Amino acid sequence: MRVTFTVNGREESADHVWEGESLLYVLRERMGLPGSKNACEQGECGSCTVYLDGVPVCSCLVAAGQAEGRQVRTIEGLADGDRLDPVQEAFAECGAVQCGFCTPGLVVQAHDLIERVGRPSDAEIREALAGNLCRCTGYEKIIEAVRLAASRKAATP
Repeated sequence: MRVTFTVNGREESADHVWEGESLLYVLRERMGLPGSKNACEQGECGSCTVYLDGVPVCSCLVAAGQAEGRQVRTIEGLADGDRLDPVQEAFAECGAVQCGFCTPGLVVQAHDLIERVGRPSDAEIREALAGNLCRCTGYEKIIEAVRLAASRKAATP
């Protein structure tokens, strides 16, 4: 089957998609968007988190056909050309990126939290990121990065 949806503001299509093929696979392998990572394939780690119609989802659990006619925004779509999103900048600046495998999902989830809440408390940050596993950082630098991004966003008119 052919699947057509909007990815990062551009309409894209993938041909010969089989019924059980995941949105994650289509994004990475057919559309050349490797930012979202394929780790657990069970929705447990959050590494593949993308926006689907403005809601963060584990793209490994979404059948590609479910994206038909919908809006998908990936980690690549957060940046504005060569200018990183403030959340992406804060992760790099705070050293919240180590091996990088979990980073795309964490950034998308943190971006969503800041969009919804503005300046989240540490408890809200921990709750929002609870579905994203990281084995390298110990989370403190990640929480610091979310705080920094939120404070910068709040200071921007």
